[in-house]
Amino acid sequence: MSPLSPQDSKEMPPKTKEKGKKTGAQKKKENAGADMEAKSTHRRTVPEKELLQDHLALRRDEARRAKASEEQLRQRLQVLEAELEEARSEGKAIYAEMSRQCRALQKEMEIHSRKLEEEVTGLREQLETCQREAEAARQEAERALGERDQTLAKLRAHVAHMEAKYEEILHGSLDQLLAKLRAVKPQWDGAVLRLHAKYKEQLHQFGLNPQDL
Repeated sequence: MSPLSPQDSKEMPPKTKEKGKKTGAQKKKENAGADMEAKSTHRRTVPEKELLQDHLALRRDEARRAKASEEQLRQRLQVLEAELEEARSEGKAIYAEMSRQCRALQKEMEIHSRKLEEEVTGLREQLETCQREAEAARQEAERALGERDQTLAKLRAHVAHMEAKYEEILHGSLDQLLAKLRAVKPQWDGAVLRLHAKYKEQLHQFGLNPQDL
């Protein structure tokens, strides 16, 4: 490339000036475009800002409601904790009372159980005594029955012997009586006939017929 000539050096500034003018217009145009873009951006930003403000207000309202709910929940939690503590205290008191009643009932049951065991022991001893006495009574009854049977057998033998003896005596007495009756019968017959005639005559004297009587 050859060096610039003086003429060329004279012509260069206007060209540079023209280039500068073009650059200024371009800058103005660019500034106008930037302003338009800024306005457009501002127009777009305003609704977004309002939307963000509304959203922020909504969030703040939700935060206030959440805080109020949190406060209510905290108060409710305190009430529940107080009720729980009261219930625990009541539960401890009830448990202590139930434990006391349980111990008292257990002690009473132990005393009652010992009494029952003593009664059972006494009843068992009485039963054993009654069984011994019943066995002794049974043996005594069997012995008495044996003795009674022996006595009855002896009495029966004695009665049979006495009956035989009485029968023998009776037969002998009857034989003797019959012999005596046979001996006195003729005399009785005569006396009877005499009495009969006497009584018959007396009846006739009174006007009575012996056959009518």
